Amino acid sequence: MRNLLFISLLCLFACHNPAETGSKATPPTEDRSMKVLGLIGGTSWHSTIDYYRYINEAVNEHFGDNTNPPLMVFTMDQAKVHKYQVEDNWSGIADMLVEGGRRLQNAGAEKLLFCANTPHKVYGQVEHQLSVPIIHIADATAENIKERGIEKVCFLGTKYSMTEDFITKRIADNGIEVLVPDDAKVIDELHRIIIEELTYGEIVPASKKYVLEVIQSFVDQGVKGIILGCTEFPLMIKEDDLEIPLFNTTEIHANAAVDYILEEFEWERD
Repeated sequence: MRNLLFISLLCLFACHNPAETGSKATPPTEDRSMKVLGLIGGTSWHSTIDYYRYINEAVNEHFGDNTNPPLMVFTMDQAKVHKYQVEDNWSGIADMLVEGGRRLQNAGAEKLLFCANTPHKVYGQVEHQLSVPIIHIADATAENIKERGIEKVCFLGTKYSMTEDFITKRIADNGIEVLVPDDAKVIDELHRIIIEELTYGEIVPASKKYVLEVIQSFVDQGVKGIILGCTEFPLMIKEDDLEIPLFNTTEIHANAAVDYILEEFEWERD
């Protein structure tokens, strides 16, 4: 299809003798197998790589060898997604996600996830048109925040996810106070940094300084944690940059994916 770059199926199973490798867990067998997960990525491909890396590293670590999970990756055309966003054509974006989801489910994916926050704006539209469930990024993030015992956070993302509540409300519904920027200039600048720099993999020192200043303004308001609500922000902002907990939605969402993939195994997050 014209609006899609490619679909690749990555089903790699490498099982070694635990006695030889010192593995921590029993490799998959005919009786217990890893769940097949479909990733809809490309928004941007830089953060999609991080999803793929996080999931593989967690599964490798669990089994103590190079056992890889059965992942299917479908990459959307980010240029077309951004074009539709500017045109306010969210139904067009939903159609792209549905087409990707159908290709993945038809290829054998048992569950899906969107490798970004903003596509969750059309989560409901897409979910109803597919026969397999989708792991929601806000649900995984809220669970992580609650586990840390934090009740007041700041959320930074694209202008769509900061000015609308399709992510923040779902988190807030878990008894968590979620603050977002209310200055239009701040919102526009954060969005510009994401779209014009981070989606191209560019880390501009002046932009990082600006984002950290925005974060500090929320720390001054008493927030106890920062949600990086765009899966590109973790490319720029790291744990060491802050003195309060950082909620990396890319890593959190990827860990939720591993929870599903290793459902039949004794997997525990670090």
